[in-house]
Amino acid sequence: QVQLVESGGGLVQAGGSLRLSCAASGIIFRLNSMGWYRQAPGKQRELVAAISSGGTTKYADSVKGRFTISRDVAKNTVALQMNSLKPEDTAVYYCATDRMYRDVLDGQAEYWGQGTQVTVSS
Repeated sequence: QVQLVESGGGLVQAGGSLRLSCAASGIIFRLNSMGWYRQAPGKQRELVAAISSGGTTKYADSVKGRFTISRDVAKNTVALQMNSLKPEDTAVYYCATDRMYRDVLDGQAEYWGQGTQVTVSS
């Protein structure tokens, strides 16, 4: 049974930082691509960042230079370091995984976590 469990969300002031973590189980982590998505109220879910099994990364333009995605194969975790947070970063953040990097990028990942709320106050 595949499980993705996100943690690290919370309330932070604009300009602050948060680090999200996603612990994966039930998959061969080193073979899977991982991604972080977010969905704000009334908006569509959007890709924030993704990392392939080989370490290739992709970021949404809105977070480039502020967010960093990383993976720890030994711990089966993927992290999203978020710096210089803005109120528009407020959303529920979801972890996703799939063997195919393209499916993670396209929002078609096979497995998704339950999400963690990030709220950035102005």
